[in-house]
Amino acid sequence: MITSKSMPGKFLTSFSDGKHESVADAPVEMGGKADGFKPPQLLEAALGSCIAIVLRVAAEARGISLDGVETTVKINQENKQETVFEYHIDFKGHITAEQRETLMHAVAGCPVKKILSAPISFKEV
Repeated sequence: MITSKSMPGKFLTSFSDGKHESVADAPVEMGGKADGFKPPQLLEAALGSCIAIVLRVAAEARGISLDGVETTVKINQENKQETVFEYHIDFKGHITAEQRETLMHAVAGCPVKKILSAPISFKEV
């Protein structure tokens, strides 16, 4: 569970899981100072980080030597009826095409990807 709290400043907000903390802010064009991540960037970060972790775990479990993974994620809302999470994966080190294909199948197991792929509703509790 994440708790978010207003901070001094116009829109600056801290968020924490009780162990780790970071900040979010509104962009300058919305009156913020851009002193933290924009909330949509946190969604991009959640997906990109999850994919990178899943790939590293899968590589280790399969004995694939992987120097690292770099992911980029962009939320595309050009079509107002659908939100598309566009992502790119850059594998660091030498892996074969077969190993890459094996690892790409592991992306389906990313918990954040599964959450974002399911129907979503909101409920105040």
